[in-house]
Amino acid sequence: MHEAPEDLTALQALLDRSYAAAGEHFRRITTDERRLDASQVSERLTGMTLLVLATVTKDGRPLNGPVDGVFYRGKFWFGSAPDSVRFKHIAARPWVSVTHLPAEELAVTVHGRAIPIDVADPAEAGFRQTLLDIYVPRYGPEWEQFLDSGVQYARIDPERMFTFCMPPDAA
Repeated sequence: MHEAPEDLTALQALLDRSYAAAGEHFRRITTDERRLDASQVSERLTGMTLLVLATVTKDGRPLNGPVDGVFYRGKFWFGSAPDSVRFKHIAARPWVSVTHLPAEELAVTVHGRAIPIDVADPAEAGFRQTLLDIYVPRYGPEWEQFLDSGVQYARIDPERMFTFCMPPDAA
């Protein structure tokens, strides 16, 4: 967990604001008992989390695909090649949606704006170290060279965030 107290406070406010603005159908399904609070979200989203990222084509069509996501400081971050279709879309239309849906009993969805970041920037040193902590044990020390080869990362500044959690034995 990489969240500071102020990150958890901001995340909880986002979760509450998002739930309050949700439609009736969503609130009927996602009752208070089926929501995660900020601490629970941060505790569940450790390491690499597989996300489905949706961007928008120039003619308004959604396009989605999987990306490695990292939940860091209360926000999702993800990477791809700088010449990827997704980063071309983001350069022109930065609004995105992501969902982490590892199984039927858990879903975390974020709608927001993707902000490209430079992992070599000293201001992003904490995120860079988090990436190294996740990937070097899995792929070896050469993964740092891959990170420095020009791979692109972005942070999603969320407008809305929704959670759903229903353990299988609670159905």
